[in-house]
Amino acid sequence: MDTLLIVAIVTVIVVLLAVAGIAWFASSRKRTSELREGFGSEYDRALRKGGGRRQAEAELEARRKRVEKLHLKEIPAVRAQEYAERWRIVQGRFVDDPAGAIKQADQLCTIVMNERGYPMADFDQRAADISVDHPTVVSNYRSAHAISEAIDRHDATTESLRQAMVNFRSLFEDLLEVGTSGETVRPPRESQVAR
Repeated sequence: MDTLLIVAIVTVIVVLLAVAGIAWFASSRKRTSELREGFGSEYDRALRKGGGRRQAEAELEARRKRVEKLHLKEIPAVRAQEYAERWRIVQGRFVDDPAGAIKQADQLCTIVMNERGYPMADFDQRAADISVDHPTVVSNYRSAHAISEAIDRHDATTESLRQAMVNFRSLFEDLLEVGTSGETVRPPRESQVAR
């Protein structure tokens, strides 16, 4: 083989490897950008759990695939209105019985998630599933649920209970936002629970 041919073959191989490397790098950056944008603060939470970027991104991708297999559905507008009325009653209870209202808010959010089609067996899995379609409120959900559990330990302050109600409300509103008729359904706001 002549030296010129060997140099040409090596050059082609090097160029192909460089192009493949650039394509892989661009694809990896695009994936990271899409996951960071899609999951928001949940992306950062996955990174903090340890294991590095690849492991965090693999976990988030696995969540997406899992949720794609679920049979999630919107709540019909009539049912959403019924839930909104139940929320108004729960929120109205907050002034007289904050701890009881928080427990009811937690239960109502769980009922709505169940009707939407989210599996209910394990809180951590439920929160991970919620993070796929509701990334902006999943941290609120985790926080509110933790405060709800703190009530049982008599370890919740009035301010933490207020914050839990606000956090549950943000999840509840997100879960009910659009009924199947396409109309926006929002629970009425109560002045007793200020943001």
